[in-house]
Amino acid sequence: MATSVSPEQVVITVDVNTAKDLVCSGHLYLDVRTHEEFDKGHLENSIVVPYLFITPQGREKNPQFLEQVLSACKKEDNIVVGCRSGVRSLEASVELLNAGFKSIKNMGGGYIAWVANGFAVKQPQESI
Repeated sequence: MATSVSPEQVVITVDVNTAKDLVCSGHLYLDVRTHEEFDKGHLENSIVVPYLFITPQGREKNPQFLEQVLSACKKEDNIVVGCRSGVRSLEASVELLNAGFKSIKNMGGGYIAWVANGFAVKQPQESI
């Protein structure tokens, strides 16, 4: 697993306000949280590809992460990557840049900051 990017590539972390503007202007939003986290609430039109899985042995990296992202996104797409707090998305951003993705932005603060700012989210319907 790559932990650093090549010298010509730097992970750019943007705050949630900038991330919101980017998503509203057409950037894709890649949510790298688990499906369970995603199902509790997420940004509208998110693409979900977990970076890590929670297993009985602890957190394990999704071995098909890049393959799954490539099935939903092109390397030339403008992508904002987010998770719960900004840690997994930073790691995922490094991996995506190292794999040749051209325009990756990490959303600092993650979903927690998005919700704290009162931005719109899609939440599951409550049963009556």
